[in-house]
Amino acid sequence: MTSQQLERARRLLCALHRAIRERLIRSRARQGRSFAKVVAVTQADTIYHVDKLSEAVVMEWFESQWPRRWPVELVMEGIPDGEVVTWPRGTPVSETMFKCILDPIDGTRNLMYDKRSAWVLTGLAPQRGSRTALSDIVVAVMTELPTTKQWRADQISVCKGAGRRGVVATAMDLRTGRAKRYWPQPSRARDFRHGFASLVKFFPEGKAAAARIEEGMWSELGCADAQNTALVFDDQYLTTGGQIYELLVGHDRMIADLRPQIFARLGVTTALACHPYDICTELILREAGGIVEAPEGGPLRALLDTTTPVAWVGYANATLARQVRPVLRRLMKAGG
Repeated sequence: MTSQQLERARRLLCALHRAIRERLIRSRARQGRSFAKVVAVTQADTIYHVDKLSEAVVMEWFESQWPRRWPVELVMEGIPDGEVVTWPRGTPVSETMFKCILDPIDGTRNLMYDKRSAWVLTGLAPQRGSRTALSDIVVAVMTELPTTKQWRADQISVCKGAGRRGVVATAMDLRTGRAKRYWPQPSRARDFRHGFASLVKFFPEGKAAAARIEEGMWSELGCADAQNTALVFDDQYLTTGGQIYELLVGHDRMIADLRPQIFARLGVTTALACHPYDICTELILREAGGIVEAPEGGPLRALLDTTTPVAWVGYANATLARQVRPVLRRLMKAGG
């Protein structure tokens, strides 16, 4: 794709996200607590009523807004692996130009109980069939779905290769409909003392194992002392997109999601892990100067599907990554 085509794709996907946000805000005002009704349980996740509302917007928007000369395959939470959805409708996957992976609401549980923002997440990649992977994504967009008491909602997007100056971040004033540009900056801290850094442990499954690794890591890195002073702060933001945002804007210094390895070691079978659609906007953090990698090192290699569990580690900067990598890998190898 040319830079002009990438930019058009970015703008189109930003428009899709705004349509999802507007529909959900209007529907929430009318439907209230029905958002939390369970409507389906899939191999990937539990699907709630609020998820179905956002999925409907996606289908309508692609039907009416996506350029017909850019045939695309859609991979989305709510569409089972093996079910083919393309635009124009009925286009064989072999004849599509793009694969678009999308999570209409990452953080559904936050949103349906009005606790904390959720996020719309989208990554667009050139079509490589079943080999299309996270590393192929060339456009990424994430858009905040706010709680009822929020007046501001952010949207951040980027095209691959644009670098920090190419990250487009806007803050929408929901009261006026006006958007203001801002420039996100990951933390430049050189250590973890008195900052936020976390290992993911949302659910009871695997929580003790993650905590053992976490405690050992901070002890080795000198972030624990005899006076039990709180030197590293933990934040369990129940959305991968939200975690990327917290790293991107400088709130967090590191986040590690080791659930696939921990679950495998414990023999736990669960869908409660990060999937490719949850982490499809990690390109934004990397273009902004942060680091996202596999726990064992190297880029994330997951294919663009709805079921593969993905383990990842995000760092605000290279200095922090160099401190954590050897300690984390040794503790993982030793089983915490």
